[in-house]
Amino acid sequence: MARRPAPIAAPAGAPLPPGPEAVLPGLGRHLGSCLIPAAALLVAATALLPREAGWAAVLALVIGLGVPHGALDGEVAKPFLAPRFGRAWFPVFAAPYLALTAAVLMAWRWAPDLTLAGFLALSVLHFGSEDAGPGRPAEALVRGGLPIALPALVRPDETARIFAVVTHTAMPVLPDWWTLPAWAWLVLASAWLCLRRPPFETLAELAGLSLAFLVLPPLSAFGLYFVCLHAPRHMRSLADDPARAPAVDGMGRAVVLALPIFGLTLLIGLLLWPTYPQANGVERLLALTLQGLAALTVPHWLLDRWVEGRLRAGDDRGTAPAPSR
Repeated sequence: MARRPAPIAAPAGAPLPPGPEAVLPGLGRHLGSCLIPAAALLVAATALLPREAGWAAVLALVIGLGVPHGALDGEVAKPFLAPRFGRAWFPVFAAPYLALTAAVLMAWRWAPDLTLAGFLALSVLHFGSEDAGPGRPAEALVRGGLPIALPALVRPDETARIFAVVTHTAMPVLPDWWTLPAWAWLVLASAWLCLRRPPFETLAELAGLSLAFLVLPPLSAFGLYFVCLHAPRHMRSLADDPARAPAVDGMGRAVVLALPIFGLTLLIGLLLWPTYPQANGVERLLALTLQGLAALTVPHWLLDRWVEGRLRAGDDRGTAPAPSR
């Protein structure tokens, strides 16, 4: 058998060629910078399709590109649970997570209107805390309320149609418990913009999102926000913070680590599919997706709050988890 030639050593003092560990982060950043604009164009293009085809296309993008960011919750919990529970850390994490998810899915069947109200309120808190950051409650309400309140103000009939499908109830018009808080949000947002005068980057984001909700159907505009802003922002925050998820050391690594739980999420969705009463396939997908997002948001948000509390307590004692890349 022929022997492989020995590698030629670089001359002393010569710079070494970049290895994969140096190339991949740059490649990941390049791909990410291309993926988000491409996803934005795809989501916006769904507005050109007939309603049901547009719904199906948006939901496919939300599931494929948006849902995986929540699949990193295990990586967020692991640094806090593994030192105490060892290899049993995952069941300790997964059992209450799945129990809460199942409880919310059951709540959609027992009290759909109340669950919808809770989902919308929690979405404002969750989106706002991600977009504004800690310690900014007014800004969090303004930014988190935009993708929830604007559809009720600018396209109330289409929005009512979507949530009539999701709740499987008659909803010819939006209920007052939704429209009145939406108008209150508009007053708060206007006052905040006038009094606080946020930086240009924040204004540009709010203006772009507002334009999207003005010109696109509600589901397409929400998909644009969820896929192109909320999900990548969450993943990037984990990649930039080694204390929260030490294994997530870049966007490419985040995608790889999310795949197993994302696959499990898809499997659970397939198992739940026959339990939904909507006869129309697209409407059934809409109900399953939005109810599933609500069910996953509850443990996702609670985990974020728990981890933030643990990190603050660790910083105060000087015992925050050490990053282990």
